[in-house]
Amino acid sequence: MEEYLSRILYIDLSSKRSWVEDRSELFEDRIGGLGVAVKLYSEICKLNSDPFDPENPLVFTVGPLNGLYPCISKTVAVFKSPVTGTYGESHAGGRLSMAIRMAGYGAIVILGYSDKLLLIDIEDSKVCFREAKSLQGLSSLEVEERLRTHTRVMESIVSIGLAGERLCFYASANVDRYNYFGRLGLGAILGSKNIKALRIRGSGSIKPKDAESYKKLFEKIYRRIVETDAMAKYHYTGTPANIMVLNEIGALPTRNFRESRFEHAEDISGERVGEFLLERKVSCPLCPIGCMHIAKLRLEFAKGYEYEPIDIYYNYESMYALGTNLGLKKPEDILKLIYTANFYGFDTMLLGNILAWMTEAYESGLISDSDTNGLKLSWGDIDSYIEAVRRIAYGEGSLYVYAAQGLKQLVDIYGGRDYAMQIAGNGIPGYHTGYASILGFLVASRHSHNSNAGYDIDQQALKRKLNDEELIDRIIEEEDWRNILVSLVACMFARRIYSPDVVVDALRTVGFEYNLDDLMDVGRDVYIEIYRIKSIEGFDPRKIYIPKRLFETPSASGILSEERFRKLLDMYMERRFKSSSI
Repeated sequence: MEEYLSRILYIDLSSKRSWVEDRSELFEDRIGGLGVAVKLYSEICKLNSDPFDPENPLVFTVGPLNGLYPCISKTVAVFKSPVTGTYGESHAGGRLSMAIRMAGYGAIVILGYSDKLLLIDIEDSKVCFREAKSLQGLSSLEVEERLRTHTRVMESIVSIGLAGERLCFYASANVDRYNYFGRLGLGAILGSKNIKALRIRGSGSIKPKDAESYKKLFEKIYRRIVETDAMAKYHYTGTPANIMVLNEIGALPTRNFRESRFEHAEDISGERVGEFLLERKVSCPLCPIGCMHIAKLRLEFAKGYEYEPIDIYYNYESMYALGTNLGLKKPEDILKLIYTANFYGFDTMLLGNILAWMTEAYESGLISDSDTNGLKLSWGDIDSYIEAVRRIAYGEGSLYVYAAQGLKQLVDIYGGRDYAMQIAGNGIPGYHTGYASILGFLVASRHSHNSNAGYDIDQQALKRKLNDEELIDRIIEEEDWRNILVSLVACMFARRIYSPDVVVDALRTVGFEYNLDDLMDVGRDVYIEIYRIKSIEGFDPRKIYIPKRLFETPSASGILSEERFRKLLDMYMERRFKSSSI
């Protein structure tokens, strides 16, 4: 194991001090990334406490392959989520993982609370606490521009916008302009600790233990990435390629999941946006794919003045949530709304679920003009949506204050839970494919479509029917293996590149002697540890309400039966926890 990986940097905001501890045994047992983050979190977190309690930790971790292999480019953040009220986890790309590693750390743990808005500056072994009053109120995009130094060493900037400063529960955190810790409210946690930004610079180096084997395996992996079609979709179209695929099979959520096909899907497809609006593609370090597709829009600077060119990163999740789910039929309008969400610093997915609920609630009379302060919400009205996002960011009126706290709060105040598209507090992603997509999202450790790929299992079942036992076993196996990939920390787009045999060989080149059974044991242990934390805090998936809309609108698998879904959930719990005390 590379010696610097086991060094953990602790930062105490309350006392304005930092120190380093070596936890080599932790990395040897848990690999890195998610495995280490969960352990560090469980050691410090106050169970059954408020997510904004200053004593709760914020943990950033990287893995042993970061900075060495292609597409191993992510950083894991673990924290108590304001969205769910319990364990939260988010991932981001960009230069952050390499900056942390080259600064000489495998993890950063932030504790306490600052009485003043801060920029935390980390450069190798030096940590500085700088007042950030001049950055207050700025968007994360503006903060990144101001703090970027074009230094020769590896540098990464994590920052929040107004939503994070105002503790909007689902505020995101930006990383290096085009990457985000998008889900579960990391931006709000940074805001609650009074951190506007972190700037991390690393001047060190990362070396494998077995250089010769490393070189051969690197070349093999690189060829698989660039010479096969395993990741071609992400290069040519990016994840917006999913729009036409899901529309074709009847799995594309439209107008708050009332429909599963969008009549204007072709007009807003990844192919159409790529043809007319794409400016360039961006990659994380050591990745040859360029999956981040950047569009260029000309927005009016002011009435009667010139136009301002704006770069906008777009992906499928944002285009579904702030596009088809709101009935927006022009790609330029969807991109404007994505930019607005990113400017203020919101999770685009949950924001889209909230705007869709507000539209339907207004349309049905559940909320009135007095609730919206005169804003008339209707499907496809881009101007009303942009204004609604601004009002949520600033908290202009009770409805918008509640909206900043998520769908659960809105439903508690106004009702309409049958079409509030959230599960356990988090907004439902854009895959109405069948039973596995709903079940997978519910039982996933971080309530994410990426935790076990239930949506992918549903699509496989369209080609070859799976019985209930097969479906459950697929979900469980996917969860355990993904916990390994997130402990490395790999980009999920490369999951078919990093097969078990490749991962075992790659870990060996950096000094980890694991076989496949060892890895699967680690993946399962990580999952069980997360559920142990969540269950102590009252989480039980059998008690979570599932919106009835999901059993009313046809999915790619047809109309779903809530009775069968509950049987699948019981089967999952029995098979997953049969040897556990949970």
